Amino acid sequence: MSSLTKLNFKIISHLMGLLLMVNGGFMLLSAIVSWYYNDGKLNEMLLASAVAVGFGAAVMLLTRNHRKEIQKREGYIIVAFGWIFMALIGTLPYIFTGAISSFTDAFFETMSGYTTTGASILTDIEVVPRGVLFWRSITHWIGGMGIIVLAIAILPLLGIGGMQLFAAEAPGPSGDKLHPRITDTAKRLWLIYVGYTVAETILLKMAGMSFFDAINHSLATLSTGGFSTKNASVAFWNDNPMVQYIIIVFMFLAGSNFVLSYFAFKRKFQKIFQDEEFKLYSIFVVALTVVAAFLIYFEADLNISSISHPMVWGPVENAVRHSLFQVLSIITTTGFVTADYTLWTPFLTIFFFGMMFLGGCAGSTAGGIKIMRHLIMIKNGVLEFKRTLHPHAILPVRYNSKAIPQPIVYNILGFFILYMLSFIVGTLVFSWLGLDFQTALGGAASTLGNIGPALGNLGPVNNYAALPDAAKWWSSFLMLIGRLELFTVLILLTPFFWRNR
Repeated sequence: MSSLTKLNFKIISHLMGLLLMVNGGFMLLSAIVSWYYNDGKLNEMLLASAVAVGFGAAVMLLTRNHRKEIQKREGYIIVAFGWIFMALIGTLPYIFTGAISSFTDAFFETMSGYTTTGASILTDIEVVPRGVLFWRSITHWIGGMGIIVLAIAILPLLGIGGMQLFAAEAPGPSGDKLHPRITDTAKRLWLIYVGYTVAETILLKMAGMSFFDAINHSLATLSTGGFSTKNASVAFWNDNPMVQYIIIVFMFLAGSNFVLSYFAFKRKFQKIFQDEEFKLYSIFVVALTVVAAFLIYFEADLNISSISHPMVWGPVENAVRHSLFQVLSIITTTGFVTADYTLWTPFLTIFFFGMMFLGGCAGSTAGGIKIMRHLIMIKNGVLEFKRTLHPHAILPVRYNSKAIPQPIVYNILGFFILYMLSFIVGTLVFSWLGLDFQTALGGAASTLGNIGPALGNLGPVNNYAALPDAAKWWSSFLMLIGRLELFTVLILLTPFFWRNR
């Protein structure tokens, strides 16, 4: 019997249908926004929702008699293809409303949304109908904590266990769980996620944003996505520092492990202060901000380089705010913009490019390599010096005072090598497709790390509209494998995944 016949295709298809129905439900919510703001696209948004829900319901109905069991291989297939099918059906609001006429562009924008990359092909965001803009932000929000984590929170209704899905989807290498049952863990994570989103929306509204802008930027911040409702991104509010400071706080929270937020609400602050990854994450943010602010104040001309440049609270505050905002935006892979950092100084351009390889904490909505992996690689590198001097000594890598099993260390080292190889190949393909060296380099780092703004022609004040179609499809692939942490997608391309067990 072949390996393919052993796969539970009915449960795979059934869950694909479930995800498409969830997609359609959020499209209906976007249709309500379209109706409320009377943007003239209500019927088109309703049609997109009906197609998604109808197709998903038909698939679920046809596969209702399935074996309620998910093995590891089915989990990987559901996650990888779930994202692809969600992105495909997610193009409907753009195409039906005419906001994006090209299917390639619509798929790019949707994949960028679900993977929380924030790269856009829209050249004039402010003329896009509000229902479509809200859908664009919602794709961020769904993808932020993960489509599959959302699904496993309701899998008990179907009588299906979700551990295999969570293992494939959960962001980062952390295995922390808040509750023994995986579905309860997902519900708690989503409760925190929703709570932060509501809190930021209220604070941004109080700070002077319109309600529509506030909720869209909250959806983008907590998902570390970066889609804005303004052409100038958050630089539109450069004359309102409070708006930017609120976003700074929630970018920091979104880039930290959500498990630590749960501990904070339970008043277990000791667990937060003892977490080595969180401490290194905080040190990185502070140290990099100090360096950037120093150089901005003494060497860069914000009056020239900023997209908008009012000195509301003085030049020192202006330098600190812009540097802190951009450091957090890049490290957490949010991708919001308050200034064009590529015009500050050549050193700062390379400085911010290097940050694209950091990433947020494991268990956060951020993309990238993740701080935990960097920490463990640094610790293992230091231990290699000791092992050289003491070859017979047993020197395990420790994290949070616990020895890390060697297979996990090997996995992290393998991930880093694979990530860098993907970056190199990504750059080469972009160059082959006609991009100049700086643009290809920045584009590969940005799409693989799910960041958004890059370098060259893809810098903070540019977008991806001018890319050839082939480069947009390649970008979409890099965004997908980056968001799903490489192994989940690339393992499907290996022959042994499909062989007999």
